[in-house]
Amino acid sequence: MRLNTISGRFAALTIIFVVLAEVFILLPAMASFRLDYLESRLERAQIASLALLATTDEALASDLESELLQNAGVYNVVLRRDDIRQLVLSSQLPGAVSATYDLRDEGVIQTIDDAVATLLDEEDRVIRVIGAPVNQAGQFIEITMATAPLRAAMIDYGLRLLALSAAFSILTAILLNLAAQRMILVPIRRVISHLSSYAAAPEDPRHIITPDARLVELREAEAALAAMQKTVTSSLKHKDRMAGLGQAVAKISHDLRNILTTAQIFADRLEDSADPKVRRAAPKLVNSITRAVNLCETTLAFGKAEEPAPTLSRFNLSHLVADLIEAESLAGESTGQGRVEFLSDLPPTLTIRADRDQLYRVLTNLVRNARQAIEGTGQPGTVEIGAGETDAEWWIRIGDTGPGLPDKAREFLFKPFTGSARKGGTGLGLTIAADLVRGHGGRLELVRSDADGSEFMIHLPRDLAIQPSRNLESAR
Repeated sequence: MRLNTISGRFAALTIIFVVLAEVFILLPAMASFRLDYLESRLERAQIASLALLATTDEALASDLESELLQNAGVYNVVLRRDDIRQLVLSSQLPGAVSATYDLRDEGVIQTIDDAVATLLDEEDRVIRVIGAPVNQAGQFIEITMATAPLRAAMIDYGLRLLALSAAFSILTAILLNLAAQRMILVPIRRVISHLSSYAAAPEDPRHIITPDARLVELREAEAALAAMQKTVTSSLKHKDRMAGLGQAVAKISHDLRNILTTAQIFADRLEDSADPKVRRAAPKLVNSITRAVNLCETTLAFGKAEEPAPTLSRFNLSHLVADLIEAESLAGESTGQGRVEFLSDLPPTLTIRADRDQLYRVLTNLVRNARQAIEGTGQPGTVEIGAGETDAEWWIRIGDTGPGLPDKAREFLFKPFTGSARKGGTGLGLTIAADLVRGHGGRLELVRSDADGSEFMIHLPRDLAIQPSRNLESAR
């Protein structure tokens, strides 16, 4: 049994506590033993004195006196009867009387103090002891005796008491240890065994523990462990599905990038078209294809590890918002809806520092979500983009008059594949947007979402501390 185990420490603590309890009762026990010892000496002395008084032969009485004193273990015996004090038995004292103890009125505290004093005093002294005679054979009896035999008897009694306490402690520790083994350690070892088997194959639901402990606390611990294992197993399965999906997206993005690169080459040639409308639309088409190619490339990087760090530059925000509004207006017209009005409330000279393409992606996700939410209602609505700056940050506000986000979407707002408010949506848009903003050292927050619409706010710090973007796996 080792002390670094529960059973070993439980046994050691049991022994220590029992011994401590015995030590606390040792002093009262020693005081009681001393009192019994002195009373027995008084009783012996009384019997010896009565035996001597009953003897009529003086020669015999002289020889009997010394033997009676030796058997009683005293030096002198004094009886007081009928108000007469009589020295019944006497012998030569080895020294002066050092203390007198009257057992008739000695309290508990005084008895303990006298016992401690007797144990601590190693010198053999002569003491006087006064007590009440047995069967009321007088008013009191007084003896003188040595302290050495009393102290030796007390030490012997104390050692026997401690030995008995030690044996009792060991037996108690063994019994308690056996009880602890059965009631506590066996269920704990069972939990450890379940943890080991679960750790070997956490995706296997058969290794999830079934709570069956009899103790309420252990059963609650097993229930909590089972709930945690179920959550972990479910998360691992979800992780595997997401990993497979990520590989599929990476492959699609790789091939799509090649297709878009070819489309970009042909789009460049449209700038030489004789049609002026085509020449005006060509740069926007080229920019859109370029953004699509960049998106495919960043998706590949996203699937490998993380979004690339933003490439910072200063640019006029109103120009970027104008391009965005034009693209979303065309997208709305292409769907046949065309009832969403886009408003821009930006200072025309507002210049910010950010990654232009990444910020365009962020605003596109937010504005497109707002447009699609309004189109889903079948009613006209408005999407407004505002911006401003303070001494500490730039802020961009995107508000709409749509139906607001449902409760589930608000609960899992920035979690992929769970926070979509649109049927068939993946919920990746807001996750990617929040991740890109966080990569700029800023934050994306939902200001409000109710029946009057939703409002998001982007905060970009002026004192930019670029943070590493999370990948899709870490976003989960």
